[in-house]
Amino acid sequence: EEGISHFGTSPKFLGAIQKMGYEPKKQHRLNSLKAIFSTGSPLPENLFEWNYDKVHSDIPLMSISVGTDLIGCFMLGNPNLPVYSGQIQCKALGMDTQAFDPQGKSLCGEKGELVCCSPFPSMPVGFWNDPKERKYRKAYFERFPDVWTHGDFIEITEQGGVIIYGRSDTLLNPGGVRIGTAEIYRPVEALPEILDSLVVGQPWQGAVRLV
Repeated sequence: EEGISHFGTSPKFLGAIQKMGYEPKKQHRLNSLKAIFSTGSPLPENLFEWNYDKVHSDIPLMSISVGTDLIGCFMLGNPNLPVYSGQIQCKALGMDTQAFDPQGKSLCGEKGELVCCSPFPSMPVGFWNDPKERKYRKAYFERFPDVWTHGDFIEITEQGGVIIYGRSDTLLNPGGVRIGTAEIYRPVEALPEILDSLVVGQPWQGAVRLV
């Protein structure tokens, strides 16, 4: 009815529609639509596939990673690039986005900490009521000195895209294996009988188990 050209949504919303069995392309005229954007949490592969099958087969579905504190995106979409299921398409312009291992080495094709290695145009200059910048530096620069550490667990792929596995401060570590929460939510919430879910790490017999 509104003739929307660019539609912003979330994985939760798309997942809810999918589980209802609703097929937007059968219910609506979507000829004005040029792009769909998804943010708020990682967009799982099955929702990419459902979107192209049930919503629109010929427009870009752009998963983007928005940061309120940086007033922008470290990774986002690009209508001139291909879309790969489960991946954010590319790094944003003006953002020296990388994935670091615990020693501060840049990774490709492996999971690491989301960092930005150079100052960026919308970088906050500090916090209110923090004259010596102690809170500011603790929040973003404590892990790797002079490198913005955002708190997400990511992988930069060989296609130049990015996969987000969840917040690095919510990483689970059963048996010494680092697992992002999104790695569990993706397959669990793809099950039609699961309406919503929560994964937690529970101390168990001297180790950690996932519940």
